[in-house]
Amino acid sequence: ITNPSCLWLYYPGSHYGNFVDNLRLYVRGGSGGMGLPRLGGQGGKGGDVWVVAQKEMTLKRVKDKYPQKRFIAGVGTNSSVRALRGQKGEDQEVLAPPGITVTNDDGMVLGKLNTEGDRVLVARGGQGGSYHSEFLPSKGQSRQIRLDLKLIADLGLVGFPNAGKSSLLTALSHAKPQIASYAFTTLRPEIGKVMYEDHKQISVADLPGLIEGAHMNRGMGHQFLKHVERTRQLLFVVDVCGFQLASKTPFRSAFEAVQLLIKELELYKEDLPCKPAVLVVNKMDLPDAEDKLSKLQEQLLNPHEFSHLLPDDMLPKNNMVFRHVVPISAATGFGIAHLKTCIRQSLDKDASMATDSLHRDKLQALCTAYSKRQVL
Repeated sequence: ITNPSCLWLYYPGSHYGNFVDNLRLYVRGGSGGMGLPRLGGQGGKGGDVWVVAQKEMTLKRVKDKYPQKRFIAGVGTNSSVRALRGQKGEDQEVLAPPGITVTNDDGMVLGKLNTEGDRVLVARGGQGGSYHSEFLPSKGQSRQIRLDLKLIADLGLVGFPNAGKSSLLTALSHAKPQIASYAFTTLRPEIGKVMYEDHKQISVADLPGLIEGAHMNRGMGHQFLKHVERTRQLLFVVDVCGFQLASKTPFRSAFEAVQLLIKELELYKEDLPCKPAVLVVNKMDLPDAEDKLSKLQEQLLNPHEFSHLLPDDMLPKNNMVFRHVVPISAATGFGIAHLKTCIRQSLDKDASMATDSLHRDKLQALCTAYSKRQVL
C-alpha cells in the first residue's frame, strides 16, 4: 500500500454499485376500443399508467423485476351488440418507494410520492371510439419518465454516538451542530456545505447517532435509517479507539463498529450497504492511534479472518466496499483536506457514470426510432 492515508479496498463477492436512486422508464396508456357505428356504441377507454408509492419497494427491485423498463396499460374493449359501451382497459401500476419525484425527460415534475399510497398519473389511456371520433379510438399517451429518490444531502454521516460526526461536519463545513463529550448530541439531521476552490458545493448530513438494534426502531432507529436512504453516498465515521455506549453494553473495536454499522443498514433495507461509501477513521490525535489504525487496516483487508470477533447474527451478509479509508482528527484538522479530496473524487465518479448512462439511453432511443422508420 503506497498511500496509507487513502486506501482503496475491494472485497471479493461484494455487491457494490447495486443501489439505485434514479430510474428511467417507458410508459404507455392503453389504446381505446372501437366504437360500433350502426348502433352508436362507444368503445372502452384505454387503461392508465400510474406510479404508486409502496413502503417495501425500492427502485432496485423495480429495475430487477422489469429489466425492459416498459409499462403498458390494457386496451379498452370494442363496442359490441351485447355491450354497446366497451369496458375500460386494465390500469398498469408502477410500484415505487415513498420519497420519489416523478419527472419527464425534460425535467418537468409530474408529481411526488411523499407517503405510502400516493399516486401519480404518468400516461393516460386513449379514448374509445364514439360518434365524435367517427367511432375510431385514439392511442394512449406514451412518454419516457424518470423516478428520482429525493435526497436530503450528497453525503450522510453514519456512525455510533460520539464517533465524532458533529465535529467532522464542523471541520468540513460551516455548520454548527451541537457538540459534547456525551453520546447523544445529534437529535435531528444537520446539513452542512463543503466548499471547493472551483465553487463546487457538496452537502453533508449529520444524522442522529445509530445504536445496535436500530433496524428494530431502537433509539431513533427508523428515523435515522430513513434519512440514510435519502443521501447519495455514505460517510462512515468510527472512533479509532473503539466505542462503548454505556457501562452495561459491550466495548466495540473500530473494526467491530464498522461491521455492526453495515449490519444495521442491511437489516433495515438490504440494498442500503450497496451505496457508495467512504470510511473515516476519526480521533487520530489520541494515544496509540497509529497502532490501532494499522490493526484496523489489516482487519478490513481480511474481514473473514476476524469474523470470530462478533456473533454470527451480528455479521453482515456481504462485506462492504469502501472507496477510500481516510484517517483524520476532526479536533486538530489532520487529514481533513485529504478527506475533502476523496469525497469529491467519489461523487464526481458517480456523476460521470450517471451522465454516460443517460447518453447511452438517449442513443438507444434514437437507434430504435430510426429502425422503426426504416421498417415503415
